[in-house]
This record gives sequence, C-alpha cells and structure tokens, in this order.
Amino acid sequence: MELYNQLKSLADKVEKLKDKIDTEESTKHAFTLPFINILGYDAFNPTEVVPEFTADLGLKKGEKVDYAIFQNGVPILIVECKNWKENLDVHNSQLFRYFHVSKTRFALLTNGITYRFYTDLEETNKMDERPFLEFDITTLKESTAKEIEKFHKSKFDISKIVDNASNLKYTREIKTLIDSEMQSPSQDFVRLFANQAYNGRLTANVIEEFTEIVNKAFTQIISEKVNDRLNAALNKEVEQQQKEEEVDYDEKSKIVTTQEELEAFEIVVAILRRNIPRQRVVHRDTQSYFGILLDDNNRKPICRLHLNGGNKYISLFNEHKKENKAAIETIDDIYAFEKQLLETVAKYDEE
Repeated sequence: MELYNQLKSLADKVEKLKDKIDTEESTKHAFTLPFINILGYDAFNPTEVVPEFTADLGLKKGEKVDYAIFQNGVPILIVECKNWKENLDVHNSQLFRYFHVSKTRFALLTNGITYRFYTDLEETNKMDERPFLEFDITTLKESTAKEIEKFHKSKFDISKIVDNASNLKYTREIKTLIDSEMQSPSQDFVRLFANQAYNGRLTANVIEEFTEIVNKAFTQIISEKVNDRLNAALNKEVEQQQKEEEVDYDEKSKIVTTQEELEAFEIVVAILRRNIPRQRVVHRDTQSYFGILLDDNNRKPICRLHLNGGNKYISLFNEHKKENKAAIETIDDIYAFEKQLLETVAKYDEE
C-alpha cells in the first residue's frame, strides 16, 4: 500500500527530527506540510492549499486557521497545527469557531504526531467535540492508513467519508469505554453481570466482590483468546513445516547421485587438499546439479557440476559469487580449473 509506506517514511522522519524542532512553524514545515503532500495536495499551489486562511467571525475579524485545503474552489478541510510538544486537548476551540463559517465538513487538528479529524455528525455545521478519527503517526496501523486514504485528492468523496465517520467515531468511543471498564469496572457494569450470575441481593459487599470477579474474568478471557490465537498460529506453522518437509522428502527421493559425480567430487577434493583439509569440502546433490561447498555452507559454493545431461558443464564462481559455466568433455577436465577453484576457496577464507 503506497500511502501507508509514505506515511511510515514520514513517521521515521518525525522520530529523527522532532528533538531538533522547537517551534510551531518548524513543526508545520517539517511534519504537517509533508502530510498534506502525501494526501496528494500541492502545498505550494495557493489555489489548492491556502496558508493562514482567514474567515471573519462576527465582530472578530482577521483570525486565521493555519491551512485550508480547497477542491474546485471550495474549502474541504481546514487544518490547525500546533508545536509537536503540545497537548492537543486544549487547542480545538479556534478550530471549532472556524468550522461553521468555512463551509467545510472536515477539520484537522494536529501537532505533526497526533492527528485528529473532526466533522459535524451530532449537529449540522457545528464541529463535534470529539474526533471521528485519531491516530499517532509513529504507531500507524495499515487499517488506519486506509481511512486516511479517503482524504486523498484522488479519492475524496464527502458523502462516503461522512457515512464512514459515524461508524469510526462510535466504534472508537465504544472501544475506549470497553477498555476503561476492563481496567476498572464501574458499578453499573458489575451489576450487569452480577444480576445474571447471582441470585441474592446485591449488597455493597457483593458488588465489591463481583467487581474483582468481573475484572479477573475479563483478564482470563483476554489471556485465553491470546493463547488460542498463538496456538492457532503455531499449529498453522507446524502444518506448513510438515508440508514443506514432505515436499523436500519427495524432491530428495528423486535425486540419484551417480558414480561419475562422486569421482568428480574426489577430483575437486584432490585439488583443494593442498590448501585446506578434506573435511571442509562437502557435496550436496540436487535435481539440477551436483554442488560442492566449503564448510557445508550454501553461501560458499565452490563449484557446481552438470554431468547428467547430453553436455557436461562445470559452474565456477567469481569474487561476486556470479556463476559462470564452462563446458567439459570428461570429469578429468576439472583439473584445468585448478587455479579458479583454489582462488574461490581462498577468497572465502579471506572474508
């Protein structure tokens, strides 16, 4: 996913640069404008991205929002940017005032790390107090990137985003509530379960007891779910490994090492023994070729022999491990490549 990769690159940039950035202006140029560009809008085109966008608010004249993104001459997104060190919780009031006079349906509040997208789900032309989409770019998930992509210039569709915003907003809020109840169950939440599990009167002591029970039950459920997922993943991995081993066994069962290949191996050993011990030279036969390795390491190929076809070849490897084939008539011709074989082994030992 191209957009996700671009956002991940921006996240890497944020992590590297943030400690060197001290001002709101620097945050805008280093973090916010690149984000706007990733969405497909040209930050240097004043008909597309308008900096210091002005909208008069009754008696208050000349107030400005940092950026307004236009499409077909109409603002579609206003952006308020703060210093990356600042907490955004106290900074949505200005954005709130601009929202109802700018004719846009969307607003973005960001410090270059946290991004909060707002719309007017609860009351038309009045910005909601809570965002429908919020994320930290340094911990971005692919699923979130798909939601961000809806704001891309090539995909922007107001009705589709608004329709989806409701689902996103309330899903997010419900997840937050569930997480809060799991961490510290409220009395109402405890009563919901205690009423169904306990036949007696729900006294204060019973509620206190069930608060601990509910908390423990949720912890156990999560632990069991995680274990189930891990076991399922491990079982799948084992099944895949078994299949690969079966395939590997079938492949090996088709390999026949000929006497000629073994004699050729002894020739290579004889050449190399003047510089290295015999036990360092190992052969591995495959369906395609007869391979000879240094130290039984497939990253250290000495040569490959192709002896079972109509024509015979020896493959040698240069200093970049690039394979070069040379024709031979008989395995005795291997002696002619003594220099190359010794140089290959010496190169590996140098490395």
